[in-house]
Amino acid sequence: MPRRCPLTGKQTSSGRTYARRGKAKYLGGVGRKITGKTKRKFRVNMQRVRAVIDGSVVKINVSAKAIHTGLIQKPLKRRYTSPEDQEAKELEDQKAKEPQDQETEETEEETEEETESSD
Repeated sequence: MPRRCPLTGKQTSSGRTYARRGKAKYLGGVGRKITGKTKRKFRVNMQRVRAVIDGSVVKINVSAKAIHTGLIQKPLKRRYTSPEDQEAKELEDQKAKEPQDQETEETEEETEEETESSD
């Protein structure tokens, strides 16, 4: 797989490392001398992330710059729950709804009584 970001186009580039010796002039030396040049590669900081592309979640290799600048949209974090937890939550929701239903029935009865007494 090539080290190339599909969004920014960043890719591996070549360069050199310089080996130096001596003391810098501003420190009182005669100056730094280059004793060797070695070829090297500047590699892109590629990261494998989950991203939303065309409405579907895909794992894709992108550069860190693409992530920082917001060129990719990360999917929402999923909240994992076990089936037992879901059942327990549904039961709690049902129990919470029952008292509310009773309260609404009581208020309806009270309003009916008030309307009858006012007649």
